[in-house]
Amino acid sequence: MDKIEELLNRGVDQVIPSKQKLRNVLRTSKKLRVYQGFDPSSPLLHIGHMIGLRKLREWQDLGHEVIFLIGDFTGRIGDPTGREKTRPLLSKKTVEENAKTYQEQAGKILDFSGKNPVKIKFNSEWLEKLSVPEILNLYSQVTYQQIIKRGMFKKRLEKDEDISFNEITYPIMQGYDSVAMDVDVEVGGRDQLFNMMIGRDLMHKMKHKNKFVMTTQLLVDSQGNKIGKTEGNAIALTDTPQKIFGAIMNVPDDVIVKGLECLTNVPHEEIKSAKNAIQRGQNPLQFKKTLAFEVVKQLDGQITAQRTQEEFEKVVQKKELPTFIPTVRASGATISEAIVSSGVSSSISQTKQLINQSGLSGTTSLQEPFKPITNPKAPFESDIYVKKGINIVKLEKEEK
Repeated sequence: MDKIEELLNRGVDQVIPSKQKLRNVLRTSKKLRVYQGFDPSSPLLHIGHMIGLRKLREWQDLGHEVIFLIGDFTGRIGDPTGREKTRPLLSKKTVEENAKTYQEQAGKILDFSGKNPVKIKFNSEWLEKLSVPEILNLYSQVTYQQIIKRGMFKKRLEKDEDISFNEITYPIMQGYDSVAMDVDVEVGGRDQLFNMMIGRDLMHKMKHKNKFVMTTQLLVDSQGNKIGKTEGNAIALTDTPQKIFGAIMNVPDDVIVKGLECLTNVPHEEIKSAKNAIQRGQNPLQFKKTLAFEVVKQLDGQITAQRTQEEFEKVVQKKELPTFIPTVRASGATISEAIVSSGVSSSISQTKQLINQSGLSGTTSLQEPFKPITNPKAPFESDIYVKKGINIVKLEKEEK
């Protein structure tokens, strides 16, 4: 499969108006302007975002003009996609803080330097400058019927639940990004199709131009549950290699094949072979390790990926102690207070919950086995090794 076919098919859900029409344009060697927007509603990009970032990188490597758009204006409103209730408005300061390291995070996949650098833009550059007449003209391009066709709005109306005007205008504001940047192609997750099609319609009406829409697949399990920030199971691009590897090893088995296709460069033949093996009932552990290895390799390099996999196999599979055990200064009269002060747990209540669920164990010597911590009020009298999951930390008692 050549690079154009890879671009059109790997991890792609659909292309509008059609893959063939986009293929025809790509075969002419015409340079296209392509973008994807990222609203900074959170300070972290996660592996769900990685699917789109990888697709943008493919466009970049083919020589096209790629824009990494930060929705610092639309991010204040919040995308209502998939929401049953109105998002609270975010302040300008919060959104700016969230976006501070977006370029650095995206730079793990995209190239912001070199011969064909990705451009970075903020949609406040044009949305904040719209005058009232310009806003009214923009709104006049979209009908109430278009907006209300959205499934999530229909459901809310049926339940007699509120829909804020901010939510109604969000897809119009996002759609205007395409007009302001005069793009040829917009990339986004398939859950963004409604917003992207509003943008396509605005481009046609205001620029007399037909924008291509490319939707990417989502990282979901067989029940349709996303691996992403809204669902609370996000794997951040800035997480440590160990945390990323371990988190991927914990994703549902039915995510493996989709992950290999959308998050790696593993050849299609190998992915097909893995899919067939899993369907035959073969243990998917090795395929999941391949997925974890390939993701860490892209984000942190080949050597780090190799070391991370070796450590995982040593600690998790062989049940051996990790090569490196960090030492953290801890204080407090009880073991619970010491655990919180060390950062192993975020609060006394969370520590008690972990203890009740047998989630914490300890030992004063690595020559002795770890035993469950059962008393949250046990005195913290000397250094202790604490184990939470596969992670071990040495709590070193602070001298008074």
